[in-house]
Amino acid sequence: MLAVDVGNSDTVVGLFAGADLAGFWRITSRPATADELTLRLDGLSRAHRWSRPVGAVLCSVSPALTLPWVRALERFTGALPVEVSAATARDLPIRYHDRTAVGADRIANAVAARALYGTPAIVVDLGTATTFDCISAQGAYLGGAIAPGVASSAEELFRRAARLPRVELRRPARALGRTTEESLQAGVLWGAAGQVDALVRRLALEMKGTPTVIATGGLATAVAPECETINIVDETLTLKGMRLIWEGAR
Repeated sequence: MLAVDVGNSDTVVGLFAGADLAGFWRITSRPATADELTLRLDGLSRAHRWSRPVGAVLCSVSPALTLPWVRALERFTGALPVEVSAATARDLPIRYHDRTAVGADRIANAVAARALYGTPAIVVDLGTATTFDCISAQGAYLGGAIAPGVASSAEELFRRAARLPRVELRRPARALGRTTEESLQAGVLWGAAGQVDALVRRLALEMKGTPTVIATGGLATAVAPECETINIVDETLTLKGMRLIWEGAR
């Protein structure tokens, strides 16, 4: 089964063999036709010697790319993909005021966290935005918080402050930077970690029980080790939730 998670910056393509994630590939999200996306999938299939998938699930937060991916996946697998939404996540109670406004990625994360790590839980997804999603002890999606993403915030800083150089997101030797590069790395990385810890603690105070905190997303492996509140890092949590939703919709 093929799982395609279309984000604003990256698209992650995952291949499942039963319940096992056989592999995943990260590509840049950019405007493309269904023909171009089909060719991309065909190229991945040939390069990694996939067997033809029996179905697909699509999780998209980019409206402009949703329809091309639907058409490409239908051509590639021979069947319409299951699209992640409040309607297809049938077993997930959603307590948001407008349940249709919850992002597909947030729904997939909640489904996976509940099934794999138990409840209550908080999922911190470190992507273009940093999202915090809370699941109650009873397994209901409660809502959460949305903050500017680590990389997107840094990119905006570099764009607006012409004299500041772009730096690699890695752990500096010290918080008290003695070069501009060290100062930026400390501010970006440890500032992000502090934001995560502060919001997780505030959210946990409004939940019943002690939540398990799971970090996921493209920057989880960089930021989570610097946090005090993260219990688990699962880079492919969204894909796993998508598979569970696909199974439930069959």
